[in-house]
Amino acid sequence: MTHDLVAALRPLLTAEARAEAHASGNDPGDLEQTVWLRLLERLETHGPPRAPEDWLRRAVRAESRRTRRRARHERPYGTEPVDLTAAGPEQLALAAAHQRALRAAVARLPGRCPRLLQSLFSSRDLTYREVAGELGISQGNLGPERSRCLGCLRRLLTPEVAGREVGG
Repeated sequence: MTHDLVAALRPLLTAEARAEAHASGNDPGDLEQTVWLRLLERLETHGPPRAPEDWLRRAVRAESRRTRRRARHERPYGTEPVDLTAAGPEQLALAAAHQRALRAAVARLPGRCPRLLQSLFSSRDLTYREVAGELGISQGNLGPERSRCLGCLRRLLTPEVAGREVGG
């Protein structure tokens, strides 16, 4: 019975959906699919409509009105709601893990390298003169010392970074 009803109503629904879709700004196929769904829901709860053609016309118009109402209330965002540049939880967790790994590697450096790098990259934004004063070395030795410490840090981190990328 359901199959016969669907077969009998298909041409009428296609025509009605095409006629109403333009006014609601809806796709005729979407409107048709929604009305089929409404018919199946009705068949499950109340059985077939007494006058299927009339029911179908009313259902198409009701869905079309519903789509127009929804379109009136929906407003597009002025900007994209998802900011892809903002750090999400995953990026924040990865950044925190990288910071911990970097701090741990700096702490394993020899001599005064840990203090030197911590001073250079501290949030206090110290000048070379202030860093040299804190470490008790001349300002002229600070650049070469920094280069040696960064080279040592690079060698220390290379196996860790390469190991992570291979397993990646």
